[in-house]
Amino acid sequence: MTVVRDEDRSPSASSAVNVPVQFVTFEAMLPAAMALRAEESGAKRVAMDPLNLMILSVLAGAFISFGAIFATVVTSGGMDMAPLPYGVSRLLAGLVFSVGLLMVVIAGAELFTGNNMIVMAWASGRVSSRALLTNWGIAYLGNCVGALATAALTFVTAQYMFGGGAVGLSALNVAQGKTTLPFLSAFALGIMCNALVCLAVWMCYGARTTIDRFVTILPPVTAFVACGFEHSIANVYFIPMGLFIKAGAPDSFWTSIGRSPEEFPNLTWGNFLGNLVPVTMGNIVGGSVMVAAVYWFVYLRKPTLGSRGNESR
Repeated sequence: MTVVRDEDRSPSASSAVNVPVQFVTFEAMLPAAMALRAEESGAKRVAMDPLNLMILSVLAGAFISFGAIFATVVTSGGMDMAPLPYGVSRLLAGLVFSVGLLMVVIAGAELFTGNNMIVMAWASGRVSSRALLTNWGIAYLGNCVGALATAALTFVTAQYMFGGGAVGLSALNVAQGKTTLPFLSAFALGIMCNALVCLAVWMCYGARTTIDRFVTILPPVTAFVACGFEHSIANVYFIPMGLFIKAGAPDSFWTSIGRSPEEFPNLTWGNFLGNLVPVTMGNIVGGSVMVAAVYWFVYLRKPTLGSRGNESR
């Protein structure tokens, strides 16, 4: 709900009581107003205390990891059960993974991929290049710390043994698949992913309530996970979790799933970095260029002198 002041709507009534007329609207914000809100949000994020930014970034990494854990469990089939159809499995993974971004937006945290939207404030001259890159650097580092710590803690819980080892096998398969992606594919999948993530963030600028944000975030996040697009911070959980299991799971785990560590040859720390670099680059392009820059150009750029003249005619 928004209260809007409009002194020009009823001049006589306004002057009679010497107060502005007000009316209430429950309508969502329109894109032009969303752009101003996104610009202001970017300026505030860059002005945040670095320590607070780091703490909130660690939280964001953990929140995204919770979504990844949830998705891993939901898509794990029992060892004696037929797997779900691929599309159904991916849809379920996307739906439950959304809890990560929901917690980031609603509980409050700083996610590197979402902070690509700060480009709107940068393009308007309200944020310097140095401040933008500093924010991204701190957010990325904090996200990685949170995701890695969550992966390590999850491994210590031995949760990968649940379902007769089915959860651990699912984690291994996800990590193996990500580390086999060619550079160009990982880069393109990263672009597609963060275009959808930043569209979710963009649409949240038009939200009025927590329910609005929930409904807004769910479809694009579900879509990027279901389609197999690549999210850099999520991968800082997914791939190390597989690496921890490969290196530290007991023999009883491998016996229960009927597999061996040698059957996951691409699952190495070197291949983890080989995935993270192109996916991160793709995420920056998808969020900063395909979403933030486009909406800045449409709604926030200052028109040239010639275009003003054309508008006046």
